Amino acid sequence: MSDRAFQESYPDDVSHCYGCGRLNEHGHQLKSYWDGEETVAQFEPLPYHTAIPGFVYGGLIASLVDCHGTATAAAASYRAEGRVMGSEPALRFVTASLHVDFLRPTPLGGPLELRGHVETLGPRKASIAITVSAEGVVCARGRVVAVRMPESMTPPQADAREPAGA
Repeated sequence: MSDRAFQESYPDDVSHCYGCGRLNEHGHQLKSYWDGEETVAQFEPLPYHTAIPGFVYGGLIASLVDCHGTATAAAASYRAEGRVMGSEPALRFVTASLHVDFLRPTPLGGPLELRGHVETLGPRKASIAITVSAEGVVCARGRVVAVRMPESMTPPQADAREPAGA
């Protein structure tokens, strides 16, 4: 497994995602890594991530699938281009489609493991299959279609912003 999480290579201006943004102190702070040809992430739900007592809220599972999927798309694109993650120009992906099948209730009280597999990878779009397991049992399967972040979503550069109070 690689040492550095994919999300640690995202530029600061696109590191605020609630699910995986390293600069979002209130977010999940999901960290994804290569594990051979698959990607892996671990996340331990907290007691307030509950649906009903003892089980994880499905929306949390969907958000983890979403962020692990877009991170996998970015990492796979860098790998396909023979580039180190974080090299310029940045490759950042956003979700075009998210589908999650909940196979069984996901128990609360231990870490979840997400595993991603690239199904298709093109220059601007990727399809990523994700499994979510608890205690070694697959509880959910997801699919993320991720696209390169459109320029319209690129945050303005600090020097291009109007001065405070303008």
